[in-house]
Amino acid sequence: MKKYLLSLIIATSAAGAFSQNNSGNVLDLKHSITDPAIVYPESFETDTRKLLESWFIKNYTSIDPNSPAGDDVEVTDEIIIERLSALPTVIEMPFNQIVRSYIDKYTKQGRSRVPALLGLGLYYNPIFEQALEEQGLPLELEYLPMIESSLDPNAVSRHGAAGLWQFMLATAKGLGMEVNSLVDERRDPYLSSEMAASYLKGLYDTYGDWSLAIAAYNCGPGNLNKAIRRAGGEAKDHDFWSIYNYLPEETRGYVPMFIAVNYVMKYYPEHNICPVLPTGPLVMDTVHVKERIHFDQISKVLDIPVEELRILNPQYRADIIPGSVETPRNLILPSQQIHAYLMSEEDIKNFDSDKYSPRSIVDPGEVPADALAAVEDIEIWPEHEQPGKSEVKGTSATNTIVHKVKAGETLASIAALYEVTPEQIKTSNSLRRSAVRVGQQLKITTSAPQAAMETAVAAVTQKPASTTAPKKKTDAPTNTKKKTTAPTSNPATHKIRSGENLSTIAKKYGVSVAELKKANGMTDDKLKAGATLKIPAKKTGTTSSKTPSKKSTSKKKRR
Repeated sequence: MKKYLLSLIIATSAAGAFSQNNSGNVLDLKHSITDPAIVYPESFETDTRKLLESWFIKNYTSIDPNSPAGDDVEVTDEIIIERLSALPTVIEMPFNQIVRSYIDKYTKQGRSRVPALLGLGLYYNPIFEQALEEQGLPLELEYLPMIESSLDPNAVSRHGAAGLWQFMLATAKGLGMEVNSLVDERRDPYLSSEMAASYLKGLYDTYGDWSLAIAAYNCGPGNLNKAIRRAGGEAKDHDFWSIYNYLPEETRGYVPMFIAVNYVMKYYPEHNICPVLPTGPLVMDTVHVKERIHFDQISKVLDIPVEELRILNPQYRADIIPGSVETPRNLILPSQQIHAYLMSEEDIKNFDSDKYSPRSIVDPGEVPADALAAVEDIEIWPEHEQPGKSEVKGTSATNTIVHKVKAGETLASIAALYEVTPEQIKTSNSLRRSAVRVGQQLKITTSAPQAAMETAVAAVTQKPASTTAPKKKTDAPTNTKKKTTAPTSNPATHKIRSGENLSTIAKKYGVSVAELKKANGMTDDKLKAGATLKIPAKKTGTTSSKTPSKKSTSKKKRR
């Protein structure tokens, strides 16, 4: 109530002065108005550190090392008034206490954000200027996105407005902009700038005053019309300053901040703020994409950082360009990369296509191709060589593998496959229930022999088992001596698997460690996973072997 009475007194006094001077029919408060409770727009609360550390600022700009830096220079109101009057603008730039507070906000408390805005402006301002020029609008409007979003194309307000120009969803769709899970054209610097220029032109045509049009852009025509009605009269009888006290609190600071930004972008050197220089090429070009392409495919083939693709094409929300022949999509790239893209289009489309192409038809229980590929990469780790393991409890080593659940498998069948109990699997994987799903990864630790693990993994990946049959546990094994004269043959080579050592390999092929080392010219016992070992032929003659009983070959003991 006090604030309303104060506003009424100011308005009445101004009205009296106006009637004495007979100088017009609008209350001229633009130079004398004050506001002790200024509310700064939401964009000014943007994290300055995040702004300065953005990928674009770090890779495309640098501070001019030859520019003098220091604290802000104290400037009188008279000097600021003179400078504002000298700005080459169509839109009126009056000075008052509220405008001065915003200029101080930029040149004193928030001066660290100015270099970042200058740097981002090197790229975005030409886009804004082109869109404004096409509509015949004042070019000083190019600084509105600095107020709206701090030049962050991915900025989203607490009310849901998004993009450089902060379009609300309903406004964007009313202008014909596409917004869905994959594409948000509010974030497209080029398209959103064209829509913003068209929208601003419509607002100016409605109100006939740029200060009102700018205010309406921020709070919406509905709120502006309400403020005009409360102030009395028609739109032609008012400007922003005459309805100031009837506007939403945040909108009250919008036009003063617009004036302040125009001042700072012109006179920052006079306030000892260092300019920003471009360090990379800022010339971009557009290519039409007629396929569904993922940013990772472009990045890998053309060696372009994914972050750069995101900065230049922020409208693609999930790093996916959903292009088609019927609806080609624009891809912005540095101009020197356009030719490389056109030459490599097929390579980009085919790069990891199984991984990035969505399935159009899926059979129930079908495992995705990338999941099956992961199953084929299962490795067996002896306990003492597991990452992060330094001790082995007991004398028998254990093996840990990762098993991906296939269609038709149950916890019980998987446990039987690896000679463990379902409860052991549930404990190892912190499972509360016994249900498992197709594609789920299960960590399985077992003391079953490595040969048995190879057989289990071969069964999972549908590959033939190892050339050596796994040793099976028996209920009553018997050891007998058997004479044999038939020679046995070994494969010529053996590919070393992770976790194997000379002892296990030698035992597997019935040769000694010394014979294995001699055949490969080895001086130590070190092995490298993936390397190939020559396997010496097994000698003929009498050997001693263990023969399992009939009972043990017909039934496998399960724990």
